Amino acid sequence: MVARSLRDAGMEVIYTGIRQTPEMIVSTSIDEDVDVIGLSILSGAHIELFKQIIEGLSQQDRDDILIVAGGIIPEEDRSRLKEMGVANIFGPGTSTQEIALFIKKACNG
Repeated sequence: MVARSLRDAGMEVIYTGIRQTPEMIVSTSIDEDVDVIGLSILSGAHIELFKQIIEGLSQQDRDDILIVAGGIIPEEDRSRLKEMGVANIFGPGTSTQEIALFIKKACNG
């Protein structure tokens, strides 16, 4: 639903599906020259997954890729994710318009 709404908002979306490893996400992001990585995490492993993705991007000199998160992320983990480099966290009930607006502003200055 989010991917479709972002496409409707004029964004090119590369949806890779579920169960992607951090390495696969980093590789696809670099291969496709993306501006943004958006991940929805429901497993509770968000800290470790984002850590691995951010480290992988850094190793490839791609710290310029904006990272946003969605899903069920406890409030107490949100500040840690932001300190790690996650630009924004969208919880359940966030409108797709709000997500699209944030991405557009972040990518277009």
